[in-house]
Amino acid sequence: MHYKSINFSKYSSIKIGPQIEVAILDDANEYLRDHYLIGSCNNVLIGDNPPPLMMLSKKYDCITIENSLLKVGGATPSGKIASFCKKHNIANFEFLSHLPGKLGGLVYMNAGLKEYEIFNSLISITTTSGIKQKNEIVHGYRFTNINEPILEATFELSYGYDMQKVAMFKKMRSNQPSTPSAGSCFKNPEGDYAGRLIEAVGLKGVMQGEMCFSLEHANFLVNTGAGTFQDAMILINMAKKRVKEQFGIDLECEIVILNQE
Repeated sequence: MHYKSINFSKYSSIKIGPQIEVAILDDANEYLRDHYLIGSCNNVLIGDNPPPLMMLSKKYDCITIENSLLKVGGATPSGKIASFCKKHNIANFEFLSHLPGKLGGLVYMNAGLKEYEIFNSLISITTTSGIKQKNEIVHGYRFTNINEPILEATFELSYGYDMQKVAMFKKMRSNQPSTPSAGSCFKNPEGDYAGRLIEAVGLKGVMQGEMCFSLEHANFLVNTGAGTFQDAMILINMAKKRVKEQFGIDLECEIVILNQE
C-alpha cells in the first residue's frame, strides 16, 4: 500500500479541503474497509477532519471492447469514455461528455441527465469482493446500495453515436455555473426542483463568507474565492431548515459530505 499527498483545495471541484495523505488502491486485496473511496471529487465536500481516504490507482484507468461488450475501469474519467465512444461510434454514452467524474463514482451514484442514466446500459460491475450483476444492485434516482470499490463495469454495446444528443445535453447544462462547485447540491424532490425551492426561500445569491447558492442556478453551491467548509455547511443547513419550514420538504444532499464531527 502506498500513499499520495493531495491538496483538496486544489483537487476538488469546489476547491475546499485540507492537504492529506490518501491511500492508493492498486490491488483488490489491499482494500481498507475503514477508508472512504474517492474519485475526482466532483460532487464531494471535504471537511477539516475527513475519514481516512482511498482512491483507485492508474491501473483502473482503462477502456476496452471485449466480446461485443464495453468494459471500463473504475478510475476512467467521463471525458475519456465520451471520447472513446465518439471515436468508435458507440451509442448511449453521449451524456458523459457533459458530466464530470470517474466511472466508479458515476456508477456508484447512478449519475445521469434526466432519464439518461449510467445504469441504463449497465450489465455488471466488478468490486473488491467479485462480480455483481445489475439485477443484484438496488438502484434508483442518483442512488445505489453499492458499498465497496467499483474496479470495473461492463456495459451493453450499441452503435450509433448521436451528435444531436450531445448538443441536447450541452444545452441542458448551459445554465450551470462555471464557478467552482460540487455540482447539484441537493437531489430534486419528487415532483419539484431543489433550485426552485432554494430560490423560493430567498437563498439564491445569498453570501456566507465566500460561498453562495449561485445566481445562475440556485441548486449549485459555489465557491467565489476562498470559501470554507464551515460556510458551505451553514448554507446547506440553512436551505434544509427554510425549505422544511416553508414547504414541509426534506432536502436530501446530492453532494457527499466527508467530515468526522
